[in-house]
Amino acid sequence: MILEYLDLLMFAALMAAILSGFPVSFAIAGTAIGFAYLGWVTGVMQIGLLGALGQRVFGVLTNDVLIAIPLFVMMGVVLERSRIAEDLLDTMGRLFGQLRGGLGISVILVGALLAASTGIVGATVIAMGLIALPTMLRTGYDPRLASGLVCTAGTLGQIIPPSTLLIILSDVMSSAYQQAQYEQGKFSVETISVGQVFAGALIPGLTLVTIYILYVLLRGAIRPQDMPPAPTPAGRPAPAEVVGAILPPVVLIIAVLGAILGGIATPTEAASVGAIGAILMAGARQGANRRLILIGAGALLILAVAAGLAPVRLQRSDAGPAAWALGAVYGTLALIGLVAVLAALRQLHRKEVLSGAVTTTMTVTSMIFATILMASVFSLVFVGLGGEDRVAAILGAIPGGPTGALIFAMAMIFVMGFFLDFVEITVILLPLLAPVLILMGHDPVWLAVLIAINLQTSFLTPPFGFSLFYLRGAAPPEITTGQIYAGVAPFILLQIVGVAVIWAVPQLATWLPDLVF
Repeated sequence: MILEYLDLLMFAALMAAILSGFPVSFAIAGTAIGFAYLGWVTGVMQIGLLGALGQRVFGVLTNDVLIAIPLFVMMGVVLERSRIAEDLLDTMGRLFGQLRGGLGISVILVGALLAASTGIVGATVIAMGLIALPTMLRTGYDPRLASGLVCTAGTLGQIIPPSTLLIILSDVMSSAYQQAQYEQGKFSVETISVGQVFAGALIPGLTLVTIYILYVLLRGAIRPQDMPPAPTPAGRPAPAEVVGAILPPVVLIIAVLGAILGGIATPTEAASVGAIGAILMAGARQGANRRLILIGAGALLILAVAAGLAPVRLQRSDAGPAAWALGAVYGTLALIGLVAVLAALRQLHRKEVLSGAVTTTMTVTSMIFATILMASVFSLVFVGLGGEDRVAAILGAIPGGPTGALIFAMAMIFVMGFFLDFVEITVILLPLLAPVLILMGHDPVWLAVLIAINLQTSFLTPPFGFSLFYLRGAAPPEITTGQIYAGVAPFILLQIVGVAVIWAVPQLATWLPDLVF
């Protein structure tokens, strides 16, 4: 009798191993290998199935989509260490601080800007916990509300592109979409690109920002004592100061997302643009060689636009003097840009920013890829034990048809978010659920956005929400863990409201991808 439920026992064993505090990637791999041999000994699974493991690992390591992950991580870490977040928070706080709830609105808007330019939750939460949280407490904000605002605004980096979550999710959903089409008998299959998921998540991400701001305004009207206006000793910022603080991240956002949504560059190419842009921006902020770096950044911008409008192919036999002259101009612009990048790197190295950024990038990237690789081992064994058929049978038996199955799947992801990281849920659970849900008729891009918002909530749900841990480490001593947990509770409900809005109005997630792609 027990042998019939080895797949479920395997999943339970994985939960126990992860909750024990053992390193996640080793817990996943150890559980998979142990149950693979148990299934082989008991005759439930053919051990030869593990022969496909090498092909799966090779497929992950050669996946062009996943190359964007370390580049986007590098972009975010460099921006975080260059203190651009501090400038944004200070300027926006002085701009909106005299309004009731103005500091809260500032935190949400800065979180959205940092989300679109860095995409790193930990860096955003820690930066705002160190800078904005003490200011809100001195102003008289309710400690629970202030903590909830910082945690929630920091998690916007997971739903507003570019985001590591969206990159991993797009790869998983693309595979699930192809698998669903194969099972329907289609062999000329369509795929889902990172650009489509980015486009699909953009408006829902801004919708969440709007929901948060409306909540702050409503709470300010009902309970004004929770968020009094903030005094601004330095005065309101001048328009030039506001532009100077907002323009750099906005330019970077337009360069990255504009290149992807405009079809000019693939997500990986746009990620490299973002990483170089962040290095130039951080280098210029340090002061030395600022003019050279700005000139180089302008040269690269001109090169990108000109090469798109008037491409040169010097390898062609009919390339004339005009083409060679234009090629020389492009080469000169590229050389100026290269000198500026080297100057920025030299400046960041002197300020001891570069080494820390590279170390953090390698650490985060290694953690993500180790989890993805080991999850492929787990899913292979789970399928071998019959888990895939069981998941399909469970979803098919849920009352309510496709809607009931989706509600069940979303509830399962939400509950697992209390205990597991978004990477673990994405690469372990979704490959099992997504193909069945797509076969039931759910649009894959819309489904990806719904799941992304649900997974974003996992950063807020105690006891293992990462944003809670990040803020606990950065918050002043007078902020208790209980206040942090109580502060995020209303925003968890707002996340559910956000899911309901996207569910009720699917065009919010599908209109832009349909328009662009």
